Amino acid sequence: MAGLTPWHLLLLLVIVLLVLGPGKLPETGEAIGKAIRSFREAAEGPKASDGPGVAGRNDTQPPAA
Repeated sequence: MAGLTPWHLLLLLVIVLLVLGPGKLPETGEAIGKAIRSFREAAEGPKASDGPGVAGRNDTQPPAA
């Protein structure tokens, strides 16, 4: 089974452009990008920079000056 060729991708882009129209394409791309970013953040879990309540963080001592 062959992978996607440039012709497949071009055909897919043309179909998407016909379905959505040129006006909705940027909005749809932005929404898909936000959804992917949100999914990645949820899959990675909490980070140390997320604030209090993160495991391994010691909030009892004042920050060093």
